[in-house]
Amino acid sequence: MDIKALAFDTGGTILDWHAGICTALAAAGGARGLAADWHAVTNDYRRRSLQAIVGQVHPAFNFDDVHRRVLDEVIAHFGLDALTEADRDAIWRTWHALDAWPGFADALARLRSRFIVASFTLLTPRLVVDVSRRNGLAWDAVISCEMIGHYKTRPEAYLTAARWLQLPPAQILMVACHNFDLDAARACGYKTAFVRRPAEWGPGGPPDPVPNPANEVIVDDFDALARALGA
Repeated sequence: MDIKALAFDTGGTILDWHAGICTALAAAGGARGLAADWHAVTNDYRRRSLQAIVGQVHPAFNFDDVHRRVLDEVIAHFGLDALTEADRDAIWRTWHALDAWPGFADALARLRSRFIVASFTLLTPRLVVDVSRRNGLAWDAVISCEMIGHYKTRPEAYLTAARWLQLPPAQILMVACHNFDLDAARACGYKTAFVRRPAEWGPGGPPDPVPNPANEVIVDDFDALARALGA
């Protein structure tokens, strides 16, 4: 492969959203005397949020807006109405304070010594800035679909990201733990790498754990990805 740049999905591939949001929900709920399957609540929250943002074209909202609106929907659905506005705001702000998966910062630094590395994400630019500063992540570029106006999995998102990187798609390796993202990138000419994230959705496991064999690279972690790419 003649790869010049790596484009990383960020929300699930890089950030442990389930642990962070589940902990915040459980803490807020416990303080109000609420009991729930917090893993199920967290996953419903994530699922609804993705459904509301994936494939959007020039929406009048961004992913932060979606996270706040959908949180109210999920709270109502699970009968958690005792959560106050302050509780909800604290849960929502947790998205900006998530931890990266172990080993990513070191692998990123190794990969950056050989390639252009970019966060290519549905998340807002500010969210990526906040979590990157928190976790010591150094990117060459942050490309948010909010900047483009077309959200993955729209082809325009991938083609615009490639144009901004000034590279043909075939020289960019899209890295993700989701087949839907990688399949869409591959359809636009990208090379693709599937990094397994068995804990992304908590104890129940991810909805699509089996990588498409069409991926050029399939690895279990970021260290293996760096080694596979000679970094």
